[in-house]
Amino acid sequence: MSSPPPDLKAVPSPHTPPVPQAAIEIMAPVKQTSPLVFSSPHSGSYYPRDFVAQSSLELATLRKSEDSYVDELFGDATGIGAPLLRALYPRAYLDVNREPYELDPEMFDGPLPAYVNTSSARVAAGLGTVARIVATRREIYRSKLSFNEVEQRLATFYRPYHQTLRGLVARTRDRFGFCVLVDCHSMPSSGLPLDGDGAPAGIDFVLGDRNGLSCHPLITEAVELTLTAMGYRVLRNNPYSGGFTTQHYGDPANGFHSIQIEINRALYMDEATLHRRASFQNLRADLAGLCKELQAVVAAAARPLSFQRLSAE
Repeated sequence: MSSPPPDLKAVPSPHTPPVPQAAIEIMAPVKQTSPLVFSSPHSGSYYPRDFVAQSSLELATLRKSEDSYVDELFGDATGIGAPLLRALYPRAYLDVNREPYELDPEMFDGPLPAYVNTSSARVAAGLGTVARIVATRREIYRSKLSFNEVEQRLATFYRPYHQTLRGLVARTRDRFGFCVLVDCHSMPSSGLPLDGDGAPAGIDFVLGDRNGLSCHPLITEAVELTLTAMGYRVLRNNPYSGGFTTQHYGDPANGFHSIQIEINRALYMDEATLHRRASFQNLRADLAGLCKELQAVVAAAARPLSFQRLSAE
């Protein structure tokens, strides 16, 4: 039987290649003064030439899976003293918001190791760590892949992303007593709850906190109340309750809080052309306001959000 992969929290192997400068980027404030950390795992738009050559799809179709411009929309987070980590490679190439080994065996030219998760709902949907389809449900690859190629992508892109994010989160918790990780995403405008005949305007934001498990409720409440006061329609945990990042990093009892924010793409871009709408800057300003309000809320609630060390009696 194959040995299991190293745990995500393990020290990286000495054989792991160095982090390439083009894989990830931290948009950092001059000095971090906030317990908030922002991440944008799906806004990457750098498509390797060999990946495009492997695909039967044109680049414009591959880009339909992007959370386009989400990193820009939350770019003013640095103004409140918070860092933002963004992946520069697209989710169609490698999805860092998945377990490291969520893979569809039908995509590969040989058997996969026993530790690979081949039965998750995400794999069944074609959206594993290495996706089988794009958002338009078209098959990405013209031929089968080797498992070695997956290992190379994980070493070069996935592990550096999570090593960096884990470091940001840990240092923030150590410095402030707690950390609030805001995982930033966008969602298609169609197929959402309340769509259909007689329904009012579509949902603008979906907040995911793993149904209350990944962060203190005051964080979700603060985000929802702030966005609602701005005139946006907000839902919680339906249809997105939070992905791997929210689940993996959300540990409120130990001072680690994580919330996922999904933005309706129609608010800021043309989904067919991927061009920004005139409303883009207004939404960015509103999200800057959300960051400021959330910063004020968590600063005032530091005690209930912090890791409470138990003293020995």
